[in-house]
Amino acid sequence: MAVTTEISEGGSSLRAITDNPNHEAPMSMIARRAVLVTLVLATVSGFALVLGSLLARDGLTVIEGSMIALLVITMPWVTAGFWTTVIGMVLLHGTRDWMRYVLPLRGLDDHDTPIYRRTAIVMPVYNESPERVVRNLRQLGEALALHSDGDTFDVFLLSDTNKPEIAAREEALFEAWRRESNLGERLHYRRRADNRRKKAGNIEDFLDRWGEAFDYMVVLDADSIMAPGLVRRLVRLMQVNPKLGILQATNAGLPTASAFARIMQFGQRHTMRPQVVGSSWWQGDCGAYWGHNAIIRVDAFRTHCRLPVLPGRAPLGGEIMSHDHVEAALMHGAGYEVRVLPVESGSYEETPPSLPDYMKRMLRWCQGNMQYSRLLGLPGLRACGRLHLLFAFLVYLAPPLWYGLVGLGVANALIGDRYIEGGFVFGAGPALFASAMAIVLMPKLAGLVDVVLRPATRAAFGGVAKLSSGVLIEIVFAVLLTPVMALAQTIFVVGLIFGRGLSWEAQERDARGVSYTEALSRLWPQFLLGTSLVLGLGVIEPWLLAWAAPILAGLVLAVPLAVMTSRPAVGRILEHHGLCAIPEERVVPEELAQLDYRMRQRRVNSIVTSPVLEPFS
Repeated sequence: MAVTTEISEGGSSLRAITDNPNHEAPMSMIARRAVLVTLVLATVSGFALVLGSLLARDGLTVIEGSMIALLVITMPWVTAGFWTTVIGMVLLHGTRDWMRYVLPLRGLDDHDTPIYRRTAIVMPVYNESPERVVRNLRQLGEALALHSDGDTFDVFLLSDTNKPEIAAREEALFEAWRRESNLGERLHYRRRADNRRKKAGNIEDFLDRWGEAFDYMVVLDADSIMAPGLVRRLVRLMQVNPKLGILQATNAGLPTASAFARIMQFGQRHTMRPQVVGSSWWQGDCGAYWGHNAIIRVDAFRTHCRLPVLPGRAPLGGEIMSHDHVEAALMHGAGYEVRVLPVESGSYEETPPSLPDYMKRMLRWCQGNMQYSRLLGLPGLRACGRLHLLFAFLVYLAPPLWYGLVGLGVANALIGDRYIEGGFVFGAGPALFASAMAIVLMPKLAGLVDVVLRPATRAAFGGVAKLSSGVLIEIVFAVLLTPVMALAQTIFVVGLIFGRGLSWEAQERDARGVSYTEALSRLWPQFLLGTSLVLGLGVIEPWLLAWAAPILAGLVLAVPLAVMTSRPAVGRILEHHGLCAIPEERVVPEELAQLDYRMRQRRVNSIVTSPVLEPFS
């Protein structure tokens, strides 16, 4: 039978500083962050100097100075990702026991200590598929109950659903589960009549009504799947680390029939480990919280993590939409640790099935993160917490600035600085472009190398040939997608300034086809800008087309990209040839094998044909 546990680095123990909470880290957190900042500033300075030398041969114009300024503003966030990945790769493949550098917790090797603290499994939902919601909760709840300490877990379905037909189905399915289960009084369904403060208010209502009865809560989304073994491990770590406020599990995507989601989650899956390990190295006890698939210390969260209401009107005022970064900053500011457990399996979520659905989710996050500009002065936060909020804000501000940089570059060339043409085509321009592309592609290439260096993981991805083919597909896909999303965010940010935002809606989670009509209705600005630039530059400055090709291709092809990647036939082709496949597609974990008949059949086949993944410890 296929063994399906967390993938570890071949030949390296995941045993950490386990039983010594006062272990002195090899390098202080201040020094680590200083190293990262130094590397980022040096890299950005190098790019600015090279660009400046190309532009300033006859003195800098206002446009050229603005280009350099925008480069300096937009580059740090990409560069930080580059160096974070490099640091992760150095730790993973250059140290014998990398875990001790990134997660100094007691009990990392403890898989046997009985659980004696009470934990609530909490799933807040809003107009989601009742079948999916109850199925996911039921699977985890029943699996936890099989253990001798299963009575320490209660399950809560916290509904904010405001559509009567969905609410009725939710309650009926949950009550059917209650009647058929031995869990009885440990199953709880609650529907709020007034869903004020949205998800944050839903959680706050749970804490006010039931919080005193529980030590911890594991927060799930409607599409969350978690292995019971991982949940129990998170509880054990909370039991022996009293200053741990939030412990976030690393999330992977679920096997899917959607080509769009398949390519997206393949990219996330193979690049995840170096990035998470690198970020954990410099973030330390001020790590990330993504709002779900995490365990939280109830008393600390209830006391310190209630969200303020921002002054002013929506979309930038009022209720905070993206709550997770703020809650993590508040928890850390109260003196508790927020950390990420860098394991690769056992925690899953669904990826939006199409480009329009992905765009909708990203723009909702954009609106929430843009509100963080009003929270940077919030009392009680520590420096790293404020840095997280600033970073999350600037990530969504960067696309408009990036488009501004591109626009200024085109304008500068069209004005008549023809001497620049030679420098960009034959001089330092190609080197600058190649260096920028290396920084952008580094996480993907590092992820490829990380997987190739681990035999069992490499086999779980289908071998070097399929893995490399998948990475190539993902790179082309990312090159096409990036300018599309950047323009969507640019337009949306401008709209926010004038009071236009998004409402709170349920996400689309099931694979679906996107018509050309729908794609054009959502992506006409991309198509219009792309075709206009191609025609204009082709007439005025044809040599610029080669430099702008990566941007123009994505804009011009945005509509067919959305349609083709949503087509079930395209997903079936990728699946048939094993392209962009994640390990869970070949070696199906028990928690996924029970989802539906198709996954059970895959598990039967995986027993015969798939490699055994390396155990966690």
